[in-house]
Amino acid sequence: MLGELDKKEIVDLLQSQFIGRLGCHLNGKTYIVPINYLYQNNAIYAHSGEGKKIEIMRENPLVCFQVDDIKSMFKWKSAILWGTFEELKGKERQQVMQSLILRIMPNTNEIGRDASHGISPDLHSDLVVYRINIEEGTGRYESHE
Repeated sequence: MLGELDKKEIVDLLQSQFIGRLGCHLNGKTYIVPINYLYQNNAIYAHSGEGKKIEIMRENPLVCFQVDDIKSMFKWKSAILWGTFEELKGKERQQVMQSLILRIMPNTNEIGRDASHGISPDLHSDLVVYRINIEEGTGRYESHE
């Protein structure tokens, strides 16, 4: 059976995952990349080093975010959200970075691996921490139980 996810099911999906895909667009080109994220308060929180997606979002803050949970070809859930990029600074940036570390690190398979997630939010002061303020979304699923 194919169907649509309601708002609660979309929120549940967002809260159950920590990897999604961020889409941004500028000058006729679309750029889509996987990101680690945290969902809370109707927003997607993430971080990144300086680069193409940050440059694009600073120029055009209107973005798209997609997340899914695929168990098999015939058992999956997927949501697409649209929102606005907002760069975080100061205390809010530090709090979000700490929350991201707490959310993402338990899901890594390599103990002690630093990656860009670090142990302390202060170690990566060069990272851009941002929020995607969700404005609308839709979700679909397929299940044959």
